Amino acid sequence: MAKTERELTVPERRSIRKLVTGSCANYDRDYGCLPLDCECPMLGICYTNSAMCRYFWEAVLPNDPELEAALQALPTKRCQHCGKPFPVNGRRVYCSDKCADDARKKQTAARVRKYRSKAAV
Repeated sequence: MAKTERELTVPERRSIRKLVTGSCANYDRDYGCLPLDCECPMLGICYTNSAMCRYFWEAVLPNDPELEAALQALPTKRCQHCGKPFPVNGRRVYCSDKCADDARKKQTAARVRKYRSKAAV
């Protein structure tokens, strides 16, 4: 969870609401939170150290790396390919496998171009 208590900003609350209503498998528009049979507690959360839904932390929050980093107060890095921030995890330099593959293809093309220009001389 978060290291220090702070009030959530309006954009963070908006992002949480969007994730819960759009991505949470336990949320139903008519019934609220299905396991609790009441309104989803994540929709009314105001502070970072509040009791957050475990399912939300483990399954829904990873869909938004920026919000996850803000809520967990982890340092972030910028992806070397696309520039999006992502939580620091070891020595990773790309935010996703797609960015890593795209960067590898670009580096391979540059290396082959350089090799061809040397071979032509």
